[in-house]
Amino acid sequence: MEVTNATIEKLAHLARLHFAEDEKEAYKADLQNMIAFVEKLQEVDTTGVEPLMHMGDSVNALREDIVEGSVTREEALLNSPAKDNQYFKVPKVIKR
Repeated sequence: MEVTNATIEKLAHLARLHFAEDEKEAYKADLQNMIAFVEKLQEVDTTGVEPLMHMGDSVNALREDIVEGSVTREEALLNSPAKDNQYFKVPKVIKR
């Protein structure tokens, strides 16, 4: 597959990006290299190779989910520098 300036412009439009002309040439070369690599991978004979879901043979390496004690609301609020009866007070971060 050949990457053209029209392809780069279409991708830039879809991604809402703007490129200078010299950047387009660099991206065109990079995309061409990526496509050539994928085309090279298509040549590999994978008959008899099952799809790989995980890198290891482990079925379930996770621990059991055990319910343990937790901190009460009152205990959590004791560590708060600013609080209301039930809530943490935090500085306003969204400006309107």
